[in-house]
Amino acid sequence: MKEFSVKIALIGATGYVGSKLLPEALARGHHITAIAKNPETLPQHELLTSLCADVTDTHALSECLTGHDQVISAFNPGTDPFGSGVRALIAGVKKAGISRFLTVGGAGSLRLPSGGRVIDQPDFPAEWKAGALLTIAFLDLLHTEKELDWVFLSPSALLVPGERTGKYRVGKDDLLIDADGKSHISLEDYAVAMLDEAEKPQHHRERFTVGY
Repeated sequence: MKEFSVKIALIGATGYVGSKLLPEALARGHHITAIAKNPETLPQHELLTSLCADVTDTHALSECLTGHDQVISAFNPGTDPFGSGVRALIAGVKKAGISRFLTVGGAGSLRLPSGGRVIDQPDFPAEWKAGALLTIAFLDLLHTEKELDWVFLSPSALLVPGERTGKYRVGKDDLLIDADGKSHISLEDYAVAMLDEAEKPQHHRERFTVGY
């Protein structure tokens, strides 16, 4: 039996990462309000409420978020070239009176052993660079935020569907690399790490990273 449940608003619940965060949160017995552009695609569950909202609409978003303990955002800043979405998202969370804000981050700003960033390496995929820069800009914006108790969770370099082991390592600003020289984590274990942080906060107004 779950000792406690958190009332969580999950933004982007049908996306690449959000679709893994949702079942992990429900399996833990938390009450989830899933916010998506196409909520009709979400499953039926006694702990799940599905709502349609656009993150660029601060007023509508704040109405969806009001009354929750935390917000977890899986909104992809890489799809937001003008930054209007992330700014409206932050404003909506604050307008709803919620201080605890967890967001899916990227690996591009993590440091390598050489001291350079992942995004600045010659072999960084060109097709990912624009989106990664926008995600870095989101992190920079959060660093100026004084009201929210925010957390930006960066995955390892490779984040793909796989096995839920429930095990992972935690880092701060450096890319985690395993004994074989790989930097990776499954979407399932990334979701485990995010919900672990939601249940037992260890980070406040900072970025951290997870990997194997």
